[in-house]
Amino acid sequence: MKRRCLSNAIVAIFFCAISVKCKKNSVQKNRVSIFFSQENSSDATPVVLEEILKASQYPISEIKFEPGTYHFYPDKALEKFVHISNHNDVLVRTAMPISGMKNLTIDGQGAKFVFHGVMIPFLMENSSNITVKNLSIDWAVPFHSEALVVASDEKNRTFDIKISEEYPYEIRNGNLVFVKEYYEHSLGQTILYDPKRKAIAFDTESYTDLTYISRKAVQYNSEKIKYKYKTDPRDYPQNRIGVEQRLRAEQLEPGLVRIFNHGKKMPPVGYILTSKGEQSANRLAPAFRLVDIHGFKGENLIVHHAGGMGFIAENSSNILLDDFNVIPSSNRMVSTTADATHFVGCSGVVELRNCTFKNQLDDAMNVHGSYQEIVDVLDDYRLGVRMGHFQQKGFSIGKEGDKIGLVRLSDSFFPYDRRTIKKTQSINGRYHIISFTEKLPKNLAVGDLIENLNGYPEVLVENCTISNNRARGLLISNPVKTVVDNNYFSTEMEAILVPVESSHWFESGNAANLTIKNNVFKDCQHSGFDRGVIRFVTDDDNDNIAFKNIQITGNTFDQFDNLILEISNTDGLSFTGNTITSSNNFKKLHPKNPAIKLKSSKNITFQGNTYKGDAQRIVEAKGDMSEIQFN
Repeated sequence: MKRRCLSNAIVAIFFCAISVKCKKNSVQKNRVSIFFSQENSSDATPVVLEEILKASQYPISEIKFEPGTYHFYPDKALEKFVHISNHNDVLVRTAMPISGMKNLTIDGQGAKFVFHGVMIPFLMENSSNITVKNLSIDWAVPFHSEALVVASDEKNRTFDIKISEEYPYEIRNGNLVFVKEYYEHSLGQTILYDPKRKAIAFDTESYTDLTYISRKAVQYNSEKIKYKYKTDPRDYPQNRIGVEQRLRAEQLEPGLVRIFNHGKKMPPVGYILTSKGEQSANRLAPAFRLVDIHGFKGENLIVHHAGGMGFIAENSSNILLDDFNVIPSSNRMVSTTADATHFVGCSGVVELRNCTFKNQLDDAMNVHGSYQEIVDVLDDYRLGVRMGHFQQKGFSIGKEGDKIGLVRLSDSFFPYDRRTIKKTQSINGRYHIISFTEKLPKNLAVGDLIENLNGYPEVLVENCTISNNRARGLLISNPVKTVVDNNYFSTEMEAILVPVESSHWFESGNAANLTIKNNVFKDCQHSGFDRGVIRFVTDDDNDNIAFKNIQITGNTFDQFDNLILEISNTDGLSFTGNTITSSNNFKKLHPKNPAIKLKSSKNITFQGNTYKGDAQRIVEAKGDMSEIQFN
């Protein structure tokens, strides 16, 4: 029978092992579990942090919370500088630094965690067999802001927004700034929501992003500034050069603001304008951040909000998210301000089962590796490599023993040679030195790319609902194996995008062995982009094969527009037993499109499909694929 011990802080109850006698104020060496009560829920940060920090000396296997609402403030949280892939580098605070732990379960038992300011709820690294279950995550004050469009004047190029008390703001030198707890943001990235559908507005690309900057800054000799090494125009301060604020805000009365100088169509009255600030500074606080976690289960979890992604895992393995849900709370239009889930450099198995991803401001899932550019051949065994995107600084491409592929995209999307990592050395966030066990090949050249061939998992996405969000459903850059089975998609952009992104995000991976079956696709691509619901694409304009062995079978496409499938750079795709119908829920945005576009591909077959749409042409094929028939 377990006995309770109550600490002086009255903040935690320790359930001790049977063989250990509990005494007041004593520290037990064999702590089995920790139980947090509601007594200090007004700021749970210091009490939770204190007990977790003890785990390095006195390991625990279980943390439980009494049901209720717990607030976490940053003032007494652990502070740490972290590089987070696809986020900004950030000095962040956390109450739950899970580091160097094994076989740990965190059970919220239905608890609600409410965060304040720039915090990461679960900051996890170098651990194994971690389970988090039965809790929800939200922010008292969100990282985004929302306003109701109440007037629109196309002639004078203005529109008026009504801002509720939930979103305090200031107007500084004509710039609208939303003020938060411990944080603020400008208009920056914006998108429209339809409050009746509680989804991204139809044809939102005609109205947003708001054109908040223009390249009209007065300059003198700035073009003469030269850099010895490559710079990133998206990174600060390069992204400020030649740019000035275009939009001007004027308060008509408290809570009513007029916006001037927007370059697109004026947003329609009655719609919700959402804003999350500048692109280079608005990914700060994901809900879950994992790096080098091997064995993770997330079960019965709700992420209502985060200032970034709901879940980001780097260089981790064997991850299961079951009943992991990203959905907005109360009357908010937005859940997370970036992807619901994201996996980079992961291995083993990644599974998403029975999940709901709604209203996030980016993709539901992105799985990929990382391209890094060779900038120095230091000797026969060492390379200097550079991170391509500013939000991938600090990402380690691999560990000792990992197989690295050497890639020259002008020749092929697949490696021309392989080497084994002996050691990696981080010089700074953007520049690393990698040593190999074998000599480097003679034909290697500066400008080639490297990728970690061990940094891809088997992926399963099953029984999930993905809808009402900005951007895509699934991004799949995975050459191992991926199964997408029995899901529902209704997304603003592509439901499934299979890319090679080698020049912007530098996300590696040539998709192969991909099965897409038994899914429902409903009115995807309703934002205005001229793209397929399922799309295979590379950002290097060549005819090289990038994707292999694709099966798309037994799916239902109920679409308002024509274009269903875009195929490029693919060898071996079978489209069988699918049904395509016209929903007529929205007007066609691209009525001249066919249902299917093909280019730079081979071994493509269509068999046993049912087409009930109204496109004038079903298949449009370029080059020597014109003989392909739709059946």
